[in-house]
Amino acid sequence: MPRAPARDHYEVLEVERTASAAEIKAAYRRLALQHHPDRNAGDRRAEEKFKEISLAYAVLGDEDRRAHYDRFGAVASDLPFGGEADIRVVTDFFDAIFGDLFGTGRKRVAGQDVRYTLELGFAEAALGCQKEIRFTRTADCPSCRGTGAEGGAAGLVPCDRCQGKGYVRPKSGFLSARRPCQACAGSGEVARVRCQACAGTGQAEAERVFTVRIPPGSQAGSTQRVSGEGSPGRRGGPAGDLHVIVRVKPDPFYRQEGDILVIEVPLSVEEAALGTEIDIPLLDEQVRMKIPPGTQSGAVFRVRRKGLPRPAGGRGDAHVQVAIEVPTAVPDEARALLERLGPALGAAAYPRRAAFRARTQTHAARGG
Repeated sequence: MPRAPARDHYEVLEVERTASAAEIKAAYRRLALQHHPDRNAGDRRAEEKFKEISLAYAVLGDEDRRAHYDRFGAVASDLPFGGEADIRVVTDFFDAIFGDLFGTGRKRVAGQDVRYTLELGFAEAALGCQKEIRFTRTADCPSCRGTGAEGGAAGLVPCDRCQGKGYVRPKSGFLSARRPCQACAGSGEVARVRCQACAGTGQAEAERVFTVRIPPGSQAGSTQRVSGEGSPGRRGGPAGDLHVIVRVKPDPFYRQEGDILVIEVPLSVEEAALGTEIDIPLLDEQVRMKIPPGTQSGAVFRVRRKGLPRPAGGRGDAHVQVAIEVPTAVPDEARALLERLGPALGAAAYPRRAAFRARTQTHAARGG
């Protein structure tokens, strides 16, 4: 039965006869993706359309074949599909153009990311610091140099399943995109004898020493990402990243409120009552501060621009917060002094206490 005459290849690819090689390639990519059998399972019309598109590009995508076609209207490869050689021509064109889009070719393997928790003191996190850290990451096995074979590269042989190509092509449908060979993980080679040190995996754990910089103003839970310091990639794949997670040890006297450094300063009863001068340890210096007589617990004194670093530059303020520490153990001699102290001072020395007790008495008189 005579077959229908082939359509004009330029018409099939929907391009002008004057189209450039780049325009022809772009048209083929668009149409091939649209009609590829893997995206149109069971659609015979799409399969036939893909055959026609692929044949057109097999001719027009080659400079010599296109020139012959433009002169004579046919080339040696301008034949009906069906033979194994014809399919090989089309699939080679498709794989060369689309690469790994449909899972073809050998796969690069990216290295894994590594997470490291770094514990810092309050001042280290606030001011920033440099720390030497040690962590374990996966790297090429030093015994087999990442090949997984005894003797290194010399111990590798072509994979029997894929004949060393690194991919296999399932024999189903008109055209099946090639897939990475599972037997050799796409490398095309397997170990003659597996490396004993790494059990043939080609990888081993190795310690890494690295100096990481922690920027000023880091808070608990903040993360520093160091590109490329994770586990190395395989077969040319990129290395993973190192993620340093900051953990700040609790401090009994410092706390953070935005860019404000709050310093809790314990004072004795007599210091608060009579006044005193004390040294205040800030993050990176020490200042002398005068505490006036009669200072109450919770009172706050501000020290300008001595707080935490700001992202845009400069520093916040430091707040010195007084906490009056009441004795928890009172010797007999001190007890006697305290018992005489109250009457000696009188109610006027404690106005807040007097106001509170007055309210209590008023409440009781109302029958509350």
